[in-house]
Amino acid sequence: MIARLAGAVLRAILVVMLIATPALMLPGTTDDAAQIVTLIAIFAAALVIFEYASSYPGLIEFRDAPPFNRIRFLSLFLTVFLLATMARGQSEPTNLTMLVEAVGRLIGHVIDFPYSPVRLVVLMLPPDATVAQIELVRASAGLAYLISLVTLALFLIVQRLIRWPLGSGSFNVWVNLPTFDPTAGGDVVERLARDARFNIALGFMLPFVVPAVVNAASSLFGSVSLESPHTLIWTVAAWAFLPASLFMRGIAMGRIAAMIRDKRKRAAESADGDLLTV
Repeated sequence: MIARLAGAVLRAILVVMLIATPALMLPGTTDDAAQIVTLIAIFAAALVIFEYASSYPGLIEFRDAPPFNRIRFLSLFLTVFLLATMARGQSEPTNLTMLVEAVGRLIGHVIDFPYSPVRLVVLMLPPDATVAQIELVRASAGLAYLISLVTLALFLIVQRLIRWPLGSGSFNVWVNLPTFDPTAGGDVVERLARDARFNIALGFMLPFVVPAVVNAASSLFGSVSLESPHTLIWTVAAWAFLPASLFMRGIAMGRIAAMIRDKRKRAAESADGDLLTV
């Protein structure tokens, strides 16, 4: 119990650091923004403590199947930190900020081709956006999208190396998939496989769909403004992280479906062997 509570507190501290990173790194953060960040961080920390300190499942999936959530957290933290570093360099340039911005510009220009996700994000900007703002958004989107792709590759490699999710022991579907009801009807394997395909398809389409929807809604609600560094950081981070997270969830559910299918097959073969022996 003590070890579980200590782990929950440590995870809560890391989540607070993630949420507070832009506010701590960016100069000129107002008192109102700091209060909002503090309030969100407190709620997020409380949620993480309640989830990981409890023996029963709640809302967080794959809670006891590391390193799924660790890879996702590392990806989001790295994205937010690098985007905040790039935004800080606009007013207080250093060697680190210039290096990150140079890498982001290079990646952004490479990925910025017609109908690419980065190009669609750039098109979200209003027509009167400055060249410097366009370059910053392009570099931020390119860097964030690259991190999401590396995250997917890392998860696939780790899955192969440690035989996830069985590498760390037994896998409890009820604890690790609290929102999935195996008694809802239909075959569990087919439902898991269907959910896996849906998550992968949604993760693939989301980087293209979100900018298109925002552009379509701009005629009614006005163009999206990414002038605020905080808005830019969290918008681009969410745009890149959510599709990668859905991809990982789809891959994980497909893996679980295949694992259950193999277990059923081995059980059937064992039962047939016992019948032949008798």
